[in-house]
Amino acid sequence: MAERRAFAQKISRTVAAEVRKQISGQYSGSPQLLKNLNIVGNISHHTTVPLTEAVDAVDLEEYLATHPLGVDSGPLRELVEFPPDDIEVVHSPRDCRTLVSAVPEESEMDPHVRDCIRSYTEDWAIVIRKYHKLGTGFNPNTLDKQKERQKGLPKQVFESDEAPDGSNYQDEQDDLKRRSMSIDDTPRGSWACSIFDLKNSLPDALLPNLLDRTPNEEIDRQNDDQRKSNRHKELFALHPSPDEEEPIERLSIPDVPKEHFGQRLLVKCLSLKFEIEIEPIFASLALYDVKEKKKISENFYFDLNSEQMKGLLRPHVPPAAITTLARSAIFSITYPSQDVFLVIKLEKVLQQGDIGECAEPYMIFKEADATKNKEKLEKLKSQADQFCQRLGKYRMPFAWTAIHLMNIVSSAGSLERDSTEVEISTGERKGSWSERRNSSIVGRRSLERTTSGDDACNLTSFRPATLTVTNFFKQEGDRLSDEDLYKFLADMRRPSSVLRRLRPITAQLKIDISPAPENPHYCLTPELLQVKLYPDSRVRPTREILEFPARDVYVPNTTYRNLLYVYPQSLNFANRQGSARNITVKVQFMYGEDPSNAMPVIFGKSSCSEFSKEAYTAVVYHNRSPDFHEEIKVKLPATLTDHHHLLFTFYHVSCQQKQNTPLETPVGYTWIPMLQNGRLKTGQFCLPVSLEKPPQAYSVLSPEVPLPGMKWVDNHKGVFNVEVVAVSSIHTQDPYLDKFFALVNALDEHMFPVRIGDMRIMENNLENELKSSISALNSSQLEPVVRFLHLLLDKLILLVVRPPVIAGQIVNLGQASFEAMSSIINRLHKNLEGNHDQHGRNSLLASYIYYVFRLPNTSPNSPSPGPGGLGGSVHYATMARSAVRPASLNLNRSRSLSNSNPDIPGTPTSPDDEVRSIIGSKGLDRSNSWVNTGGPKAAPWGSNPSPSAESTQAMDRSCNRMSSHTETSSFLQTLTGRLPTKKLFHEELALQWVVCSGSVRESALQQAWFFFELMVKSMVHHLYFNDKLNAARKSRFPERFMDDIAALVSTIASDIVSRFQKDAEMVERLNTSLAFFLNDLLSVMDRGFVFSLIKNFYKQVSSKLYSLPIPSVLVSLRLDFLRIICSHEHYVTLNLPCSLLTPPASPSPSVSSATSQTSWNQQLVAATLKIFFSSTKQTHRFFSRP
Repeated sequence: MAERRAFAQKISRTVAAEVRKQISGQYSGSPQLLKNLNIVGNISHHTTVPLTEAVDAVDLEEYLATHPLGVDSGPLRELVEFPPDDIEVVHSPRDCRTLVSAVPEESEMDPHVRDCIRSYTEDWAIVIRKYHKLGTGFNPNTLDKQKERQKGLPKQVFESDEAPDGSNYQDEQDDLKRRSMSIDDTPRGSWACSIFDLKNSLPDALLPNLLDRTPNEEIDRQNDDQRKSNRHKELFALHPSPDEEEPIERLSIPDVPKEHFGQRLLVKCLSLKFEIEIEPIFASLALYDVKEKKKISENFYFDLNSEQMKGLLRPHVPPAAITTLARSAIFSITYPSQDVFLVIKLEKVLQQGDIGECAEPYMIFKEADATKNKEKLEKLKSQADQFCQRLGKYRMPFAWTAIHLMNIVSSAGSLERDSTEVEISTGERKGSWSERRNSSIVGRRSLERTTSGDDACNLTSFRPATLTVTNFFKQEGDRLSDEDLYKFLADMRRPSSVLRRLRPITAQLKIDISPAPENPHYCLTPELLQVKLYPDSRVRPTREILEFPARDVYVPNTTYRNLLYVYPQSLNFANRQGSARNITVKVQFMYGEDPSNAMPVIFGKSSCSEFSKEAYTAVVYHNRSPDFHEEIKVKLPATLTDHHHLLFTFYHVSCQQKQNTPLETPVGYTWIPMLQNGRLKTGQFCLPVSLEKPPQAYSVLSPEVPLPGMKWVDNHKGVFNVEVVAVSSIHTQDPYLDKFFALVNALDEHMFPVRIGDMRIMENNLENELKSSISALNSSQLEPVVRFLHLLLDKLILLVVRPPVIAGQIVNLGQASFEAMSSIINRLHKNLEGNHDQHGRNSLLASYIYYVFRLPNTSPNSPSPGPGGLGGSVHYATMARSAVRPASLNLNRSRSLSNSNPDIPGTPTSPDDEVRSIIGSKGLDRSNSWVNTGGPKAAPWGSNPSPSAESTQAMDRSCNRMSSHTETSSFLQTLTGRLPTKKLFHEELALQWVVCSGSVRESALQQAWFFFELMVKSMVHHLYFNDKLNAARKSRFPERFMDDIAALVSTIASDIVSRFQKDAEMVERLNTSLAFFLNDLLSVMDRGFVFSLIKNFYKQVSSKLYSLPIPSVLVSLRLDFLRIICSHEHYVTLNLPCSLLTPPASPSPSVSSATSQTSWNQQLVAATLKIFFSSTKQTHRFFSRP
């Protein structure tokens, strides 16, 4: 028997039975860990490590500093070396849909408007881990990449796909039978018929070189060439991945924030033809939801008149802009349902007589009788010509009809078939008003058959349909309101519709309805901006129609939009003295009281100028209390003043030409100021109407104010109903958000007093009002909070890092801002459950962090931002906290804290005492102060460094960057003689999280992932803009911040251990959030420090496991935690696979053992960490045994 080696004789031969006995007696980790540690322990003179103890991690930074890599480390150098370009900060240009930016070109803007525009135009700030794809958390086959690979692939068509449906197939067979029988009278199955078919059939194409002798090598080469021709470069990646649960370590990249669109529908208006053509007819389209009783789109105006008819209006209509000549429109529907109708309204030129009289010729005259009724038609044309010449700028309601949109969509079928022709009629002799398919096309199928439920309302995959609307309803003069329209639409869906008994107006309106293409050419936005892919400006455009969603849509604003819609509804002049019967309302948007102050901001309708200074409502003949159905669209100026207002002038129009009688006579005036205490004034209004012109300076007052000496209709009662609706990414239309933004902007601009509502806020009570406005953000409506989410979070973060100086006192708003952020993100999480990924991360918040968030004043393109701007350089001098953190920081804080600085115990007796205690008693932290930042060291504290020097440093990456926010805070320096406190966001965020308690702490724990990711991105930005990404990791962050991180991780680990049974779902999210946070820190911080955090977490969880009878849940949590940690892209490198640590001495040195020392050196550390990470898996297997 060969002699055993000396060191091998002392290896313990522990059998498996003894190991199981030991573990069953007391839980001590995994069998694999026991075996490995016994081996290591015997080698190192029996120095044993308890099986329950995680091994101490190597101080990685110190080891790498003392053991540099050799010049040539071999082919595996990439596995050993940490890449220097591990992290990149990329400023990606924001994609703009339009050829020209929508941002207004106004020289002077309100601070809030500037902030909004900056938020919608600045580049994305993205932190990229370049080698993340090497980790197991990277998914190479995302849905977007799959779609990109599939672009341009030919569609595979098989015989089964081309099988015709039953009815058409039978028709084709019958046609074939008839054709065969007409040629040959023999039966279809006879021999003669077969011979005939054979003789008339076409031969298949011949195969060339079929019988030629070809070498096998040549055939193989040809086959190989054919396989390679047009072969997709990622052929196997085209196969969809199997349906499997997403790995827990996989974190998806959020979608880029972009403008919201629902399901898009393209409507093309082809032709409009009546039985007689005597005058121009004007048409409009809009979508209505009957169930919600809401108009869900703006109007689309189109003109299908012939050039001859358009010529009748030339004296009244300016040359038409190309943007008003559109005949096709793209509608967006976010919430499609069975209750959506496409409503078509027609108007004509005003003439003498009510609507019934004017519509009568269209009902009685037929195109076939044109010759017989030639004289009558000529008379009608002559009358129409006269009215067009005299009353060409006025309109009157004429007719309307509606299309049940989902009936068309559901019966049109799939896109794989050809287009469909549909005839729609409302006549009494042609059956129901509802849609009917042409019988020669659809056979027995009826359009009345629809599927129930919104899931069936898919507007993206139906085949295009051509509709022919054959009949219209005459418009009733006393039933023009939307409420009447909803009743008509609801009645249309009933089998016994009362509308059947109405006498229709015969016409033919042809329109195409189809799914909108993804990138249509020649398209205009609702603001009339050209969307990209607009090759020729002379081509008739397609209009995008703005949607008014039936329910709230929770998507942040990403583009500038500032539109106002005015809806005159009704007027009651029954008690007005004098003649006022043919009433129209002229609407103007004014910036002053003079008539010349009307602004050309009203959008034109069809075949007219793009913008105008006035718009008129349609006239209802001889009606003193008319209803209106107009929609007047206004382009709001970016900055509004107290003098901007809507002016309504009421006119009586004389339809009959009389001597010495003017065409229009003003009979009343009223107005709506656009701003009320700084807020946009919208909503329903019931306004009194003045009989006289308003006096000077009337625009700053409301018409409800009884102005002296003015006469009013009906004793100053409200007689005019109008609705004003704003669709704006500038005006929040929420009182709580308006107050918060107004106070923050007043603080930046030093504009006092601030008028909000009925209050005048002075500087001395600004602090209380600002804090109350921050806490009141929780009371604001969720929809405007989401729309202004990016700007709102930016402002809260700005208050954290730049505490304001109010009345000579520094006010720390970090705690209030942290509470507000916690509340906002929890509201989003609870109310938007459909927007979460597998880890419970809200997609809107994840997109904000990934693309939008940046440190305040860190944009490299904006070295000198305006007040409140988030651009410029980065470094902030942070007011010092003691270098040695108090022990109570890691425990529950029971001592009294200052309201403005949590590190100051007790309450100062005066503001000056607090300022002195901040600056004097604790001292300035010179490691982060002005004198050590590479800036102008001669500048004393409180002086103003040269802005030009700061701009130079901000643009020069080689210099340490200083804060450029000093210029914007000059007014605070003037008041106080010192600059306001400037803090690093990640440090302040960690501190606020550690010291918070109660409901605030619970809210932060619920959405810990948000604050973790926010903190990591802030850390990376701080390193990037201070040129510290290549600095030694031990010197990147101060000790106080690392203490806060350690305390935070420790308390969160305690929460996981103590609450995993009560709040399983929350603890699972918290566990994965903490794991991803530590995974990120491995790329940013001192890795030895991060290893110690992992060890502390592991110890806390392991200690809890001993006391649990069934620890499977906690073991699973620990496995998930370690799996995420181990998914890091540099996991192999972190294990130091080729380390040169000195191994323990052999118990009996020998030549053979000495030769094995080198391999042992390379494996020891890797084996140690392998033991550390694999023990949990073995433990899980042990406890899962029966």
